[in-house]
Amino acid sequence: MKLDHIGLATRQLDEGLALWRDALGLEVDATEEISEQGVRVAMLAIGDTHVELLEPLSPESPVGKFLSKRGPGIHHVAVAVEDIHASLADLKRRGARLIDETPRLGARGCLVAFIHPSATNGVLLELVQHQ
Repeated sequence: MKLDHIGLATRQLDEGLALWRDALGLEVDATEEISEQGVRVAMLAIGDTHVELLEPLSPESPVGKFLSKRGPGIHHVAVAVEDIHASLADLKRRGARLIDETPRLGARGCLVAFIHPSATNGVLLELVQHQ
């Protein structure tokens, strides 16, 4: 297991890119829209991990609701796992509250699943399995 990325909610990608790309010099690996999750994302490499900027496609999307409640900032922490199905089954067996009981398609074509913050000391945790 390793840190895959840190997801940062931003009202517009350009706001986040002004710091991470323009001021700090990180390169954008990819941008894409994930309509199923209601976001547009930009992935910026920082060493062996990434900063993922998240722009909501609507105020009703999960990131849109997060922004209206908390404002811009850290949305989630993502860890890469070898077998997302086994990881979810293990977490469920241990009583963790899962947002996603089955993985879904996420950024960069990865399988992803979210674990509720109540099970992870207040941090929204994303499991990521690269294809």
